[in-house]
Amino acid sequence: MQPDKHAIDPLNLVRDIATRAVLAVGLAGIALIHLLDSINTFGDTRYLFWMYMALIAGCLVAAGGVLFTRSRLFFLAAAGLAAATLVGFVLSRTTGLPSDSGDIGNWTEPLGLASMFVEGAVVALAGAAHAVIPARHQAARRLRAVVLAEAA
Repeated sequence: MQPDKHAIDPLNLVRDIATRAVLAVGLAGIALIHLLDSINTFGDTRYLFWMYMALIAGCLVAAGGVLFTRSRLFFLAAAGLAAATLVGFVLSRTTGLPSDSGDIGNWTEPLGLASMFVEGAVVALAGAAHAVIPARHQAARRLRAVVLAEAA
């Protein structure tokens, strides 16, 4: 007996769930790291504080989208938020930011290292997931078409 070529592959389902969960945790980690760092920025560089608040909100929205929708847009949002944050970190350590040059050369701060690690992982995982998801969606569309054709 041949296996049903239209059956849902449980391994892909588990991979999809694990990918989405890890991305959501990574986005929550980015939000937490910047919440902890925002305490010092409110008095010193107010604009940076508000950028952190926007980042935190964006990460939480993207995490919800990754977990609760099937849209590939949230993979791009996750990668974009993490990549933009990495760029901001590098700028703060190299050229400095407007009204904030105190972190130039400060590459060994533990919170900054944690931030770079989590952001890099989110960029890599979200990019890989975005690249793989279309094939799964095409397979799901083909399966739906077959089921609807057989039901008719």
